[in-house]
Amino acid sequence: MIRVRIEAKHFGEAQVLGRVHFDIAPGECVALVGPSGIGKSTILRILAGTDEDFTGHVDRPERMAVVFQEPTLLPWRNVIQNLTLVHPDLGTEGARTALDRVGLAGKETLFPGQLSLGQQRRLALARGFATPPDLLIMDEPFASLDAETAERMLALTESLMATTRPATLFVTHDRAEAERLADRILRLDGAPATLADIT
Repeated sequence: MIRVRIEAKHFGEAQVLGRVHFDIAPGECVALVGPSGIGKSTILRILAGTDEDFTGHVDRPERMAVVFQEPTLLPWRNVIQNLTLVHPDLGTEGARTALDRVGLAGKETLFPGQLSLGQQRRLALARGFATPPDLLIMDEPFASLDAETAERMLALTESLMATTRPATLFVTHDRAEAERLADRILRLDGAPATLADIT
């Protein structure tokens, strides 16, 4: 069970988060929604362990994967190197299987600049799911995609999540997206922000 117990988070003198308590069960997908700038990505960073400057505590597993809004690929590494750099135990065949699963077979030697944004997002997903994580964190992974590409990415993500069943927290501004992927939706609101309701 993943437990998030945030009591407060400040940036300088400004308190951005108040009491934010929630759990995520194994295999459960939770969506986090709310206005821009409310603190959703801050919660993701706290959950991921990259921001430890807060009051409270988080219980998280060791095997985590993070899929950001921007693919965060290394432009000087090719597709297969971007994958095996994060998952060195995969080996070439394991990496090819992971790429094939997201529709990138045959793209192994291309560099990120030679891929479309949709293909870059697919590579980021392959990296997230290559070694099945116990916790998956996604920060608006479908933002800025055209409708057709976003639909393909949603369907791919659904398939990967159904296969690996990680506990998942993802941020989105799209309510329909949240309702499609999530078992439960948390809404962040107020100043400092707290959980306004749970659906």
